[in-house]
Amino acid sequence: MPEALRGGLDFTKDDENIGSQPFMRWRDRYLYVMKGVNRAAAETGEVKGHYLNITAGTMEDMYQRAEFARELGSVIIMVDLVVGYTGIQSIATWARNNGMILHLHRAGHSTYTRQKTRGVSFRVISKWMRLIGVDHIHAGTIVGKMEDNPNMVHGF
Repeated sequence: MPEALRGGLDFTKDDENIGSQPFMRWRDRYLYVMKGVNRAAAETGEVKGHYLNITAGTMEDMYQRAEFARELGSVIIMVDLVVGYTGIQSIATWARNNGMILHLHRAGHSTYTRQKTRGVSFRVISKWMRLIGVDHIHAGTIVGKMEDNPNMVHGF
């Protein structure tokens, strides 16, 4: 991760699956990651960041993780779609009130978007997320997990 930031990337991100698994010690991971972010920023003289995944089983746990990320100097946090609309809006409000950027990962979108007759387009989900305060959305790659045509995915 620090090598990617030193090599020219401005931001790197956590994987969506490591938010709340017991073996992914979030405090230790945040400390390790922010050490690398700060080292890369110092070496390049550029602003660098990492999307720290704060996804957890309760809002209290997500607020605790977000606070810790902010205390470490992170400028951006990440939450997964699977925490639900109320959880996302709550953490979006927290992020705005604390001067942090909120990145949303699409994890779980396929339960809506792959239903061809009764589903919800990811474009609609993206707009809902922007309306509730998400700053940045991980919409996927042009080819791969997203099934729409490349121009549609690019539009998300």
